[in-house]
Amino acid sequence: MHHKMSLQALLAASHESPGQRLALFALLTLGMLESLAHGLLSASDALRVFFHTENCLFVRKHLRDKTADAVMSHGVQLPDLFEALPTAEAQREFQRELATMRSLCLKLLEQKQLVA
Repeated sequence: MHHKMSLQALLAASHESPGQRLALFALLTLGMLESLAHGLLSASDALRVFFHTENCLFVRKHLRDKTADAVMSHGVQLPDLFEALPTAEAQREFQRELATMRSLCLKLLEQKQLVA
């Protein structure tokens, strides 16, 4: 994946309810996390493609959900782990961050399922 993914283009144009947009955000993010976990994307690639500034601002301003905002915040920090920590420690922390982000996405899906 070489091009930026625009959450605004994917979600704002949707005629879905806000809860459904959050659920779609969670599903898209889970896909990104799987790609990261399986080495299909590097942390730097994920930052460039998905966790970039425009998407972070879209989530904050338009989705207005603290859990979704937390997911994006964790994603932005992923590449920093490999710059700040020794390799083995960075990899362990990377896996912990992915698990945290997965948990947050699943929380979004569970909340939206209860509302729907």
